[in-house]
Amino acid sequence: LSVTLEDMIHHCKAVKRGLEGRPQLLVCDLPFGAYEESEAAALRAATRVMKEGGADAVKIEGGHQMAPTVAKITASGIAVMGHVGLTPQSISTLGGFRAQGRTAVKARAVIDDALALQEAGAFAVVAECVPAPVGKALAKALEIPVIGIGAGPYADGQVLVYHDLLGALSHPHHRRFVPKFCKVYADLGTTAVKALDDYSADVKNRGFPTMDYSPYEMPPDEQAKFDSMLQADDEAREQDKKKVHKKLIDQDEYEAIKLY
Repeated sequence: LSVTLEDMIHHCKAVKRGLEGRPQLLVCDLPFGAYEESEAAALRAATRVMKEGGADAVKIEGGHQMAPTVAKITASGIAVMGHVGLTPQSISTLGGFRAQGRTAVKARAVIDDALALQEAGAFAVVAECVPAPVGKALAKALEIPVIGIGAGPYADGQVLVYHDLLGALSHPHHRRFVPKFCKVYADLGTTAVKALDDYSADVKNRGFPTMDYSPYEMPPDEQAKFDSMLQADDEAREQDKKKVHKKLIDQDEYEAIKLY
């Protein structure tokens, strides 16, 4: 919830650079507080991420209550992706990260929300943390694509948080919070921690860097000149050190009267 619009614009710019030269559809989430106040505020936020962040579309969380906002933004020429089911920006009213649509009435409400977004002009809808039958009903009811995240196998497309699917977070605290619906395809977090530990041990043990990893050389004649300069510098510093030592002794009254 602490993410700002400026944060999202910054991230969007980075992703845009990474997508350069590739087929792309860059959808930027409008963060909490950037669009709820009014349709005008939402349009201003959407316009900024398009102009400053380089997004191709924006995503807004919420169902039928956000339909007028979606209609306003799409009418202004900006594509909008909806988001129903579990809406993470609303966890304070949902009671936490809980699955939605688990009763018949609630499930029907999720479908009604998605239909309202479609009617308002959304080009796609994300369905998060709903039972598979609800995901299937959404895909059947909507003409626009349904992108599932924890919504079963029947959605038109799928998405996961890549940190989760790559196992990028190795700390036990983070492991406990990998969603149940996420299949972990790698264990990059453990591999990364081991690599960092090995590097640290190598440095402490003087095992790295060795001369094998010191590839930059000086021509022999330049090396000889440099060595000569260093020798001269060493001799000059030794003389300076003696002068400084003598000066300190002369300024020390205890030393002068032999009280040490």
